[in-house]
Amino acid sequence: MNQGREAWLEAHSRLLADSYARATGHALLPDTADRKHGGEGERFSIAERLYEAPFVLLSHGTEADPVLNYGNRTALRLWEMDWETFTSTPSRLTAEPMARDERARLLQEVRSQGYSDAYAGVRVSRGGRRFRIE
Repeated sequence: MNQGREAWLEAHSRLLADSYARATGHALLPDTADRKHGGEGERFSIAERLYEAPFVLLSHGTEADPVLNYGNRTALRLWEMDWETFTSTPSRLTAEPMARDERARLLQEVRSQGYSDAYAGVRVSRGGRRFRIE
């Protein structure tokens, strides 16, 4: 990975973690989960920790038709995409056409409140597998 991309990932990961904490009052990652396996005193970067987190984390831009710009390993696996495909996908395509109105309501709540803590809906992977998110 080139240094420019690494720097962007680190900055974007910090932005995601800080935004989550500011909006919810809770940490996205516990401070105690930052030790490397077998590495005394060494730490994973925030980008590595979020990418390897057991929960889905994704973000998209603010374009009129937002494009995904980040997905951690859990998100990539769930949506059955590699990084390049995921980060060039309009986020509306992560929901089936009939679920897009529901997705639009979620995004409006996020715009007005900064986050959503009561959303659940069906999404679709690249391969057509349907799954529920909460």
